[in-house]
Amino acid sequence: MAQKAEIRSTLPLRIQTVFRNFWGMSLIFIGLMFLLRISETILVFRTHVLDFSPWEAISLSLFHDLGWILYLLGLLLILYICISLLSAKIARILLQVTFTLLILVHLGLIFYFLTTLVPLGKDLFAYSYDDLARTVSASGQLNASSIALAVVLAIFVFSLLYAGIRIFDFNLKTLMAITTGHLILLLVVTFWPLNSEQNINETKQNIELNKSRFLAEQTFEQLMHGGEFYFDFYLRASDDDLLVKKEYTNTEYPFLHKNEYPDVLSPYFDSLTQAPDIVFLLMESFGKAYSGKDAYLGSFTPFLDSLEQHSLVWTNALSTTGRTFGLLPGILGGLPFGEKGFLELSQDFPYHNSLLSILSENGYKTRFFLGSDADFDNEAPFLKYHGIDQIVEESMFPTTFEKAPTNSGFSWGYPDKTLFSFGIETLPSEKTSPELRIFQTLTSHDPYLVPERGIYEQKLQDHLRNKLRLSSEKIEEYLAYGDIYMTILYADDALKLFFEEYKKRPEFANTIFVITGDHRLPEIPMASRLDRFHVPLMIYSPMLKRRDYFQAVTSHYEITPSLLSMLEKQELITLPEEVIWQGQVLDTARNFRSLLAMPLMRNKNQLLEYIHGQYFLSDGQVFLISEGLNIDPVEDVNEFNRLNGEFEEFKNKNSYMVQTGKLLPASK
Repeated sequence: MAQKAEIRSTLPLRIQTVFRNFWGMSLIFIGLMFLLRISETILVFRTHVLDFSPWEAISLSLFHDLGWILYLLGLLLILYICISLLSAKIARILLQVTFTLLILVHLGLIFYFLTTLVPLGKDLFAYSYDDLARTVSASGQLNASSIALAVVLAIFVFSLLYAGIRIFDFNLKTLMAITTGHLILLLVVTFWPLNSEQNINETKQNIELNKSRFLAEQTFEQLMHGGEFYFDFYLRASDDDLLVKKEYTNTEYPFLHKNEYPDVLSPYFDSLTQAPDIVFLLMESFGKAYSGKDAYLGSFTPFLDSLEQHSLVWTNALSTTGRTFGLLPGILGGLPFGEKGFLELSQDFPYHNSLLSILSENGYKTRFFLGSDADFDNEAPFLKYHGIDQIVEESMFPTTFEKAPTNSGFSWGYPDKTLFSFGIETLPSEKTSPELRIFQTLTSHDPYLVPERGIYEQKLQDHLRNKLRLSSEKIEEYLAYGDIYMTILYADDALKLFFEEYKKRPEFANTIFVITGDHRLPEIPMASRLDRFHVPLMIYSPMLKRRDYFQAVTSHYEITPSLLSMLEKQELITLPEEVIWQGQVLDTARNFRSLLAMPLMRNKNQLLEYIHGQYFLSDGQVFLISEGLNIDPVEDVNEFNRLNGEFEEFKNKNSYMVQTGKLLPASK
């Protein structure tokens, strides 16, 4: 009798092949991700001077990485199995390509973080393609060598992933055990409690973050919740403890209130017999950490320090945003942020006014000077909306001037000394009306390449050794950021040259100078979450009858209401009856206090902070603000609920403004 042939199912073999391909490449991917974490930690601590050790960050870093890897592999496993049902080969190739791209993107995010100490998030989606291209070009990171290296690395990773299938040739039982272990670990990591105290130090928190996970979560949030929505809000009185109690007048325009701001500046000036010129000097990346009295890193602005002795100085001043995009709308307009910063509404600005338009209506000429492209961040559309009389920007500089140094072939524009000298040259020799003049610098900006490098290398060494009197060991720490500090010294020298030339002009005696920074630069590790907003702020004028230091907390929002109120009280201008200023007035208290309430936008698309009085809300945590804008965490549910409620109400009003365009009635 003939023996029947045994029929065997190929299903177990197919399942083994599918799982072997997946886990073979996945284990290589896991190894590369942990290798990148170790490399990232080493590079961060070699590049930056931090006040904690790598060992304090590495354990939680690896935990964050493990959580992300397990979650990502779980998602990819589901997709991979589904595609494998159609074609195992196509599924393998797609997974290979996906892992390769994930490694390259993660590596790029690490390099971005090494430079900025800030992880790339949904602020990526707030910039136009042209703005992103200019930023990347200026950094010098994208060049033929880096592209070639990326291609070689991609080929290596792609090949290594395929080799993983051969290296980890497990049987089906082992593969099922690995899959089960993966699911168990995923559940454990997901529900493992983390100590909230780990989040107090923002730099440490940023290092611990998995940069790919952060970008993925931010991208998901942007895609799912990127639009502006508003809910019912109330014009509640929450300003009883502030300098100015605002009387809101129209629920249809939730920021509209009566223009009842006290005059706090006149007592410091001689009587004004004619409308003064006003000159703004807006200094790129000038943070209080390294400028002026009590700068905790030591001051690198000796000229500005000397000018302080003849000025009104606010030692606890805040910018409204952590980047330059909020500079003009914050200082000149006291404006809300919109979704990505007010300037991103340039295609259809809600009707509003500003220091520019109000002074223009009162007979002032207005001029703006910038060494780069004024269209970047939509500054030019904002200025033109307010009827600026003159914009001097990069394209108008004579070719005889040299642009700022570059390491990529692309330069942001002209350095600060050139900006000031050419700007003064273009001013009219005789004036027929008072003027508002705004100078915005750029040299102290990434890639931090200073003109006259040899001179400033020596100047930096001398400043560290003889002015700051640092030890040799400390000097080495500062030289890790030598390029940055040189640009600050250069910008300060540019200010000195500006004043030397401006003093020769006849209008100097009747001019009020406002000097401030746009934000603190992030590349030098920050002391706290509030540090990025802590900037110098001073008012200098030959008409000042006394100088003073004020320790009360104030911000860019307070500048325009204070200047306009002084000019009105001196009967030099007339003002509208209703306004939409977000701020109070400059607080002239000599002792530390905080009598303001305001949101702060960290980056475009990141509205995460809010201040009311001496309490600071950041990323869901409440801090108590003390002298020097130091912050300490507090556990106070009532305070959290109050701050969070006010913050949410601002967000609702802000969203309503974006959707309806109702900011200021056109008749006002």
